Amino acid sequence: MASNARPRVLSGMRPTGKLHLGNYMGALANWVKLQDDYECYFFIADWHALTTDYADTSKVKTNIEEVALDWLGAGLDPEKCVLFLQSKVPEHGKLFLLFSMITPLSWLERVPTYKEQQENLTGKDLTTYGFLGYPLLQAADILLYQPEFVPVGQDQVVHVELTREIARRFNFFYPKPLGDHAPGQSGDARILETVLPEPKVLLTPSPKLPGTDGRKMSKSYGNTIQLTDSEAEVRQKLKTMVTDPARVRRTDPGDPDKCPVGDLHKVFSSSDKLLEVYEGCRTAGIGCIQCKGWAADSLVQILAPIQERRARFTASQAIEIIEEGSIRARRRAAETMREVDDAMQMPIG
Repeated sequence: MASNARPRVLSGMRPTGKLHLGNYMGALANWVKLQDDYECYFFIADWHALTTDYADTSKVKTNIEEVALDWLGAGLDPEKCVLFLQSKVPEHGKLFLLFSMITPLSWLERVPTYKEQQENLTGKDLTTYGFLGYPLLQAADILLYQPEFVPVGQDQVVHVELTREIARRFNFFYPKPLGDHAPGQSGDARILETVLPEPKVLLTPSPKLPGTDGRKMSKSYGNTIQLTDSEAEVRQKLKTMVTDPARVRRTDPGDPDKCPVGDLHKVFSSSDKLLEVYEGCRTAGIGCIQCKGWAADSLVQILAPIQERRARFTASQAIEIIEEGSIRARRRAAETMREVDDAMQMPIG
């Protein structure tokens, strides 16, 4: 790719199986747009899957295949961006190890999601070094490619800020010398350059997307609409979706702003259809069943081209694309590690 003039971005996704509309709207749709204007590296974070699911790895391989297929279905193009697998680039592990030598324990313990997930995932033993250190592995994932931007939603900004702190600390300990002395300087004064630039946050829009039970769409809640769901499955799931509790009877007026189905319309329906929804719901001119049917129409229109693109690839073809991307990613990662080893005055392999 002749992409050196473009700003570089890096982002990843854990392989948890087939992706859903929340994954698409929260990340994938934005990635597809970014690939035309940025030098993009997108990776499947299979090592990160072990931080909470280390006890059962039986589904990791299949989940990687499903994520790769969904990425291609969503429109990520291996000719425009680098799609790769984290574990196929061992430099991620090496930089993670080096970062673990210099990062204060308190920095990791203060990460908000550390205690939150321990409280929420009570059925799992998360008192492991891997779980405590996953933000450090995340920092290594990012800084290994020296990106200018990391595309995230607002809830992930704190993780990028930790990455910036780690880069700052590394650069303080291990500056990169560019020459013996600057013009007009004497003694020990040297021109220094940072090895690991601090990445900036690229805030991406992440609309409110409820699941079928009204809560945030999440696989852990079992309330998702998957990118691979058929039209019949989409319509069946929406039939049982919760609505505005004020609409007890068909004749009761409702408010789309208080209804999860209304939230779906705001994201996926046309402006004209949204006007019909507001008018019909607030006057009880339409019932919830009809409103859900309209929402299903909009979702099917979004999913159809995704599923059509996905069907063009077999699982083995998708993995071959990821393998080829991993080779390209490793070449780029090796460049950074040469600079890291040189700055740390470590042996260069």
